[in-house]
Amino acid sequence: MEPWSTAELAHLVEATPGRCLALVVVRGLGVGLAVDGNRWAVPCADPPRLVADLDRELRPRWVWWDARTTAGELLAADVRVRACWDLAAAHRVLFGGRRDDPAAVWAAATGLPEPPPPRQEVTLLDWSLDWAEPAAHPASHPGAGSDAGADAGSTDFFTHEGQLRPDVAGQDWLADPVTGPAGGVLDRAARWAALALRVRAAQDTGLRALPDPRATPRALPLSVLTAYAESAAALLAMELEHDGLPLDRDAAEQYISAFVGPRPATPAAEATARAGRDAAVVDLFRSGPAEEAGARVDLRNPVHVRELLGRIGLHVPDTRSWRLEPFRDSHPGVAAFLDWRKAERIATTYGYGWLDRHVGGDGRLRGAWAASDGAAGRMTAGAGLHNLPAGLRVAVAAEPGHVLVRADLGQIEPRVLAVVSGDAALARAARADDLYAPVAAQLHCDRPTAKVAVLAAMYGQTSGTAGAALRRMERAYPRAIGYLRAAEEAGLVGRDIRTHGGRLIRLRPGESGEGEGDDGDDVDPRAADAPPGSRPASAQARRHGHGRFARNAVLQGAAAEFFKAWAAAVRTGLRPFGGRIVLCLHDELLLHVPAEHADPATALVTSALESTAAFWASGSSVRFVADVSVVARWSEAK
Repeated sequence: MEPWSTAELAHLVEATPGRCLALVVVRGLGVGLAVDGNRWAVPCADPPRLVADLDRELRPRWVWWDARTTAGELLAADVRVRACWDLAAAHRVLFGGRRDDPAAVWAAATGLPEPPPPRQEVTLLDWSLDWAEPAAHPASHPGAGSDAGADAGSTDFFTHEGQLRPDVAGQDWLADPVTGPAGGVLDRAARWAALALRVRAAQDTGLRALPDPRATPRALPLSVLTAYAESAAALLAMELEHDGLPLDRDAAEQYISAFVGPRPATPAAEATARAGRDAAVVDLFRSGPAEEAGARVDLRNPVHVRELLGRIGLHVPDTRSWRLEPFRDSHPGVAAFLDWRKAERIATTYGYGWLDRHVGGDGRLRGAWAASDGAAGRMTAGAGLHNLPAGLRVAVAAEPGHVLVRADLGQIEPRVLAVVSGDAALARAARADDLYAPVAAQLHCDRPTAKVAVLAAMYGQTSGTAGAALRRMERAYPRAIGYLRAAEEAGLVGRDIRTHGGRLIRLRPGESGEGEGDDGDDVDPRAADAPPGSRPASAQARRHGHGRFARNAVLQGAAAEFFKAWAAAVRTGLRPFGGRIVLCLHDELLLHVPAEHADPATALVTSALESTAAFWASGSSVRFVADVSVVARWSEAK
């Protein structure tokens, strides 16, 4: 191990391609660092502050196993780094699937079979590390050999099969290093960093081997740029979780009280108020006070609701709101039930209890964030952040001295379709601010019909008005439709596909992850070769479900990758202004910035969009547009 020297480290980082510096933080003890075959165990009472100093002086691209473990530790001390390579995020791009824990990441990078999923608890048989001396495992595992492997290939990290040991891969020893002397833990952290650097090199090689789909490829392959953006999104997800969304609690309580009344003083008062709301609806369906007085009607039970509706002669196959809405004016009870359902959602999902659980004393709404869901690859959030009722947006308000900058991408998926399919006619339409206007001219129809045609193409609707519109699209934009159909065919036969940015979408039978349909069953590999009439209806339905999934995922996944690349550029550009992204909602960004920097932040959103399109859609001539507004409350953005 090299002696610790800031000057030597600076020289190595500057001389290293990509300026990648592997980092492992050991809470309260120090850090492990690795770069270019060298590693350091650096004792430090305040590891996050040391990382902040190195980030400012060296400006490296930090390499870590996953953002939650490392960035989470830094954010707890309010330390934010500039750029990273997240091994878990890059693994999801290169290998797909839902597993991104260190054991699975290591196995994929070294060509080993995927190990069993990690157990929730580590037993004494797992936790057998000897912190004084390496365990006596053979040195024939994939970590042994090269210089980097000699540093990283510590035999106490591996099983006899070369897999990462569960006690090491779990990384709990970083947050609770009580198993041995500080020097031993830090030395292990430095070797863990060196192993991360080796995995990053393998991932980089794999990503560079993928074809670049752009019309005019650049020096850096798009797949590598996607790994950069996905890594930044993983870091941004942790920052969103840490910072929270600014919320005006008083405005939120006013919104809630309009539906369910004032905050109840006790649980008993809450139950009484709930029963009163229920009774007010049920009473409207009774013909007289004595009718079924003893019968209890549960408005949360669809069977009870259908029976209630049957009393007034309304017989429906289900009680979904969209099905009942046309009958709102047919009977006072129907209108009351639909209004009750909205109030019930507020009471149970976005009520006073929700405020108490998720809004802190600092007025920030916080929930868990994920950088990439299992299907389309979008960023997702808990605590209702991605499903806030429109009426609650009035409560999302800038803090004193700040403003919200809201930016919403316009018609992102059809523009992405124009890029990924290489359809020149659709690309010409995508140069307009309103893409549907030139499509309408091309299809010889009005704008609403053109919009239906585009949506039918993207989501595979084939019946009714959508089906007729889709046939027009096939004639006008054959390459775009052909691209989507090729993805659908891959889904039907269980063949893996990659998005425009290079992310693998697993569709192979038996794979856990994207290959699963809504019912959780895998595609039957024999179904593709069997005559349609000989397949069970359920198997055929699953195949078609997989086809529709693939058709949507290849487009929505690419759109999500573009969005995250844009968000990453905005995140970096906001640093000098003291602003932060506080919400990522599908195709929409919400920034919280000091009021004096509103204009440069607005300009940044547009310039970042242009720079992202320049590398992501290189050579396509497709324009990406965003509706940008500066507001005090989210509800003011139109």
